Amino acid sequence: MARAGLSPERLALAGAELADEIGFDEVTVSELARRFDVKVASLYSHVRNSQDLRTRIALLALEEMADRGATALAGRAGKDALAALGDVYRDYARAHPGRYAAAQLRLDPEVAAASAGGRHAQMTRAILRGYDLTEPDQTHAVRLLGSVFHGYVSLEAAGGFSHSAPDSQESWERVLDALDALLRNWPPPPPG
Repeated sequence: MARAGLSPERLALAGAELADEIGFDEVTVSELARRFDVKVASLYSHVRNSQDLRTRIALLALEEMADRGATALAGRAGKDALAALGDVYRDYARAHPGRYAAAQLRLDPEVAAASAGGRHAQMTRAILRGYDLTEPDQTHAVRLLGSVFHGYVSLEAAGGFSHSAPDSQESWERVLDALDALLRNWPPPPPG
């Protein structure tokens, strides 16, 4: 019999909270069972294994960030939209480091296609409409923005910018200015 109140959704949320506390790589069904003071076997009626739990946490994080991104982008365009989406990722990573790490989990292609991951790409493409990019440059720009946003956030979270001046916030603002300038002056494709 399933323990009252436990569900896959509740376990994913509890796992996400645990990831923020101890790190995503440390989250297991065993650790979660200790948190609920239940036997590990009792959780297997809700999640198949630790990988299933980790996937559910990743899906939760992708959904949360997509919802925040959609709210932040409403009514914005150009650099304002670019900064809003970048700030969503950066703020989320600061508030929820374990969940943010979970959102980077490589998902099975079928699971990924049904996830909120597609919404992230759609939001980025919506920003790029303000810069008048066409394909394939739009895809190149989506990849660039993802690399810069997630790369900066990851390096900052690892303490990579805490050892010298200027302050990381100042650098972040300059990075956004540089991305805006690049997107407004996107280079033409190479000849041939």
